[in-house]
Amino acid sequence: QVQLVESGGGLVQPGGSLRLSCAASGMIFGSYAMHWYRQAPGKQREWVATAGTGGTTNYVSSVKGRFTVSRDNAKNTAYLQMSSLKPEDTAVYYCNVLVGLRDYWGQGTQVTVSS
Repeated sequence: QVQLVESGGGLVQPGGSLRLSCAASGMIFGSYAMHWYRQAPGKQREWVATAGTGGTTNYVSSVKGRFTVSRDNAKNTAYLQMSSLKPEDTAVYYCNVLVGLRDYWGQGTQVTVSS
């Protein structure tokens, strides 16, 4: 059974940084792209970034240049380094993987950007 566990969220001031982690189990981690999504209050969940299997990365335009997605296949963990955080980055952040025909999600970690 695939399990994803996010950690690293918290309260940070505008301009600050946080690093989120997503620990995966029950899957061959290096074989799958890992995705980060976020959901702000009252809004739909949106895709944020992807760490591909071959080292490729992709980002939604609103976070380009501020967020960095990465993965450590030896640790079965994906990361989202967030810098220059803005109040509009406030959301619950989720990691996601598609294994076969099934989507798996973590429980989410809250990120609040506020002074």
